[in-house]
Parts: sequence; structure tokens; C-alpha cells
Amino acid sequence: MGREQRAPRRRPTTPEVPAATGPRSHRTEFGLAELVPDRDHPQAWSLLLDGAPQSHVDLADPTRLAFEYQRRLGHLIDLAAEPGKPIRVLHLGGGALTLARYTAATRPRSRQQVAELDTALTEWVRTELPVPTGWQIKVRGGDARAVLERAPEGGAELVIADVFSGARVPAHCTTVEFATLATRALAPGGRYAVNIADGASLAFARCQVATLLAVFPEVALIADPAVLRGKRFGNLILVAAHTPLPIAELTRRTATDASLGRVEHGRELAAFPAGAPVATDALAAPSPAPPPDTFKHAGR
Repeated sequence: MGREQRAPRRRPTTPEVPAATGPRSHRTEFGLAELVPDRDHPQAWSLLLDGAPQSHVDLADPTRLAFEYQRRLGHLIDLAAEPGKPIRVLHLGGGALTLARYTAATRPRSRQQVAELDTALTEWVRTELPVPTGWQIKVRGGDARAVLERAPEGGAELVIADVFSGARVPAHCTTVEFATLATRALAPGGRYAVNIADGASLAFARCQVATLLAVFPEVALIADPAVLRGKRFGNLILVAAHTPLPIAELTRRTATDASLGRVEHGRELAAFPAGAPVATDALAAPSPAPPPDTFKHAGR
């Protein structure tokens, strides 16, 4: 297939925000949120929740995705439709709204809904890191699964699940029932993208691949080769659809990224679960806790 061109970078008018001068913190009922300034970019911040990095936002350039996993999800946003064309996106998990900002900047007039359980976090983030007026980003306070259950049938070209409780994906957002709700929310030709974290034996990741393969005929996995070999704990991106995925272009973009990455698909991915069970509401477990000191110097 031909190579798709990236959408032109757009720099919307952002409310005046002073350059980052020092860390900021805010405690919510779910934990301690911190905004840590980026030493190399005067209007960029990393969001940490109880010490675990969650998001990175550059107010001067919302198209700059500093975190590896966010760049990979950014590739999927880029490939969701023709460059610059507005899309409808349902974000499950909000954080600092990094991917919603990226979508709005690269695909003006996109309609986006964000589900975020921690409403106090959302209010604080929107105060500290303002969202440009005119962007159609609506944040709904509530559990990701509850919002997904109420989502309009066929209402989104892209559903992105980036749901973490602390540093773990909650069990009720990992199941075949959850994936079935996601496929119901997708428009024809739409795609479902998921960010998870795992390491060592990759038991959780294998279970998640088996679960998505039970619902979608097309599934791909993107991760650092060291993570895929169980050599280190890290993020893995899954993408699923009922129509063929743009594997060639996704592989090209992954290969040209600053971070090492590999795309698994087809026969290789079908073997990846290695007998792992499909996760169900009755038996699901959250993703594993990261090893000690994983985030020791995160964002600082």
C-alpha cells in the first residue's frame, strides 16, 4: 500500500501560560498528582500519579509526543483517516488529555469524548494546562467501563483505552466483555487501541492478546523488543479492528521512531498467547504491579 503523509502541524492559539518554573502538586481522593517541568521545553510538563508517569504535555506544541507509548498511539490517530480529516474519538482514561490535544491539533474539528474517573484531577489539569478554546473535547467524569457502556453504538472511529489505576490496568477493563463493548462503540471500519504494561513472563499481555483475538479478526501488537522478550517492564500497544489494519505503514512508522519498537501481527501474533486464557469478568485480574524503582527518576 502507498505511504500516507502526515497531517501538517497546526499550532492553535493557547491561553497564555507562564514557562514552567518548578513542580506542582495536587492531592485528589485517588492519590497525589504532580506536574514536573520539562527541562528542555519551557512550556512542557510530565504528569505523575503517585510517582508513576502518566502523561506529557507540551503546551507550545501539542503535536510533540514525548512518551514512547503516546507516540505509538499517535501513529494510530494519524492512520485513523486521511490526514487532517476530523474523526470521532472516545478516550477511556484522560490524564493530562495529551492524546485528545494531539488529535485536536492534527485533526481540527474532531469530536472527542474523554472518560476520567478522577474529576478533581481533570479540573486541576485544565487549570494548570489550559486547553485551547474551540477544541471539541468533552470530559465526562466516571468509570471508563460505565462510560463505554453508555457510548452511542457506532459513534467513534477510534476508541483508545489508556486506563490505569495507579500503575495497573484495572481488571474490569481487561475482559472480553469490555472489548465487546468497545466493538459496539466503533463505527464501521473503526479501530480499538489499548495501552497496557507488563514484563517478565508477559502473562498479562498474552492474556490480553488472546482476549482481543476472541472479539476482533484483526489484532496487532507494538512494543519494544526488550519488553517482548521479557527483559524489562514496559508498555505494549494493542490495536484491533474488524477490517484490515495498515500494518505496512504502522511498521514503517514504528521503525522510524526514536525508541525501538516491533509490530507483531498475523501468524506470529496468533502464536503469542501461548495458551493464555481469555479474560472474562468472572476471572480477570489487573495488570501486574511494576517492579520496585521502575519509576524512580520518572519525569525528573
